[in-house]
Amino acid sequence: MNARRLLSPTLRTATAATLAAGGYIHAQLYIGGYRFIHVVGSLFLLQASASFALAAVLLVGTPPPLLRIAEAGVALGALGGFTASRTVGVFGFTETGLQPAPQAVLSILAETGTLLLLAIWQVTMTRQPRAARPPVSTPDWATTRTPPT
Repeated sequence: MNARRLLSPTLRTATAATLAAGGYIHAQLYIGGYRFIHVVGSLFLLQASASFALAAVLLVGTPPPLLRIAEAGVALGALGGFTASRTVGVFGFTETGLQPAPQAVLSILAETGTLLLLAIWQVTMTRQPRAARPPVSTPDWATTRTPPT
């Protein structure tokens, strides 16, 4: 069995799993109390919804590059929000360290895993050999001294 044939579905499924895991963690935190935090709660719900939707679309088939960019954007947005909530704050909301535990660490792993898998996918897709084309042949009239009439 050709390893390249298995690579794309494997990467697609693994990426969908990490996206769904990140979405699940954000949905769990939303239900567990983040929904009461002004603006931030809505952002958690939006991140969970986007993650689940992109994971579902990803499982249906190989996405176009624009969809993979959206998947990377969701993961980067979650990591950016995590970083901002521990440094400058997000809409007045701040957290410290890796709290809430263990969701903070699991979310970092899921989002980083998504980005890593998307990067591997992009590298392997650009390195795939192009379909073999037949050699360009010279028309018979080009080898003679007179052009066709």
